[in-house]
Amino acid sequence: MSVSVITAKPKTLLAAIKKAIDDKKVVTWEYDSDGDFTHSPEQWKNNAWFKPKVMEGRLVLGIVGQAKINTTSEVYAVYHGRFTEMLLAHFDAEFTIASVTAMPDSNDSITSGQ
Repeated sequence: MSVSVITAKPKTLLAAIKKAIDDKKVVTWEYDSDGDFTHSPEQWKNNAWFKPKVMEGRLVLGIVGQAKINTTSEVYAVYHGRFTEMLLAHFDAEFTIASVTAMPDSNDSITSGQ
C-alpha cells in the first residue's frame, strides 16, 4: 500500500515536504534521522512510517509498520489518506497525480494479520 506521486521533480518535492515540516507549515507530519515520515498526532505517531524513494518521474512512499505488531487497515488508511491530503493542501502545483495501492506492495514493509 504505497503512495506514488507523479512529478517532474521528485527529489525537489521530497526536499520541499521536509522544509515545510521544518518551517512548521506542515504540522501533522514529522520525519526522523532516516528521512522516514510519521503522522505526528499522538493517536497515530509512530504507528507506521513512510519510507520515501525517489524514482524517475515519481516519488514513492512505502509504508513501514512497527516490528512485531500488525499494521491494521485503519492505520494504513489513515496514513495514506492524510499524507495524500497533505500533498493536495500544500503541494498541489508540484505533482500531477497521487495514487495509493489498495493492498501492500513491494514498496511496503508491514506485518499484517488484519
